[in-house]
Amino acid sequence: MLLTAKAQVTVEVTLPQNNFLPGESLVAGVRITNRSGQKLHLGAEEDWLRFDVESKDGSVVAKVSEPEVVGEFDLDSMRVATKRVDLAPHFNVSQLGRYSITATVKIKAWDRELASSPRPFDIIHGAKLWEQDFGVPRSETATGVPEVRKYILEQANYLKGQLRMYLRVTDGSGGRTFRVFPIGQMISFSRPEAQVDKSCNLHVFYANGPHSFSYNVFNPDGDLTARDTYEFTASRPRLRVDDEGQISVTGGARRGTASLESAANPAPLAAPNKPKP
Repeated sequence: MLLTAKAQVTVEVTLPQNNFLPGESLVAGVRITNRSGQKLHLGAEEDWLRFDVESKDGSVVAKVSEPEVVGEFDLDSMRVATKRVDLAPHFNVSQLGRYSITATVKIKAWDRELASSPRPFDIIHGAKLWEQDFGVPRSETATGVPEVRKYILEQANYLKGQLRMYLRVTDGSGGRTFRVFPIGQMISFSRPEAQVDKSCNLHVFYANGPHSFSYNVFNPDGDLTARDTYEFTASRPRLRVDDEGQISVTGGARRGTASLESAANPAPLAAPNKPKP
């Protein structure tokens, strides 16, 4: 019966990339394909979807907490659904090296558990490009020493021949990471401009193509609050700080504002669709 169940329902783990920095979101997609000829009801039990992470040597990675996987749904026969979960807060994968994720789906109606094949990934080192300490803004009535944090820009080889820039927000010592945000792909000769405004927001401007530039603004928690695209025209665009400490882009031509939601948030449960033959 178990071999028959595996043939009728398959489970696969997908990742948006193969390499991650320590502390970066690790959003795993669990792709469930139903070819059983009957509708499946999933998500009613708390433990219907379980994750396990192993290191390269086969040792089990410590689980900090159970990933919260909520939401019941029906999966018709000959349909596919994907559930996405950020595993980074729940597993201790801060050390550099190779790991693998396995997902197990419990089908209560069949009294069966189906496991995926292990999906490998690597935790890699990022090269520091720039850093600056800043004080976290607070109310005027607050007392005591202000909290100090640090903005750090890093670059890493996302794929062969491709560089990606990241923002890391840490405490003042750099020992505790609050957020790692993948800003985007950059070209090898790009030298990013970074400025912190009077509200302690970080403005990052860098070349993401031969004639295109990306402008990003982050708050002290590392949340992306603005993103624009500029092109080189009669003059090269660059950051400008006025007499009041306001930061903007001067020169070039603004080509549009990117969606913050798609850049900052993982995708929800995908609508069921037909599996590939």
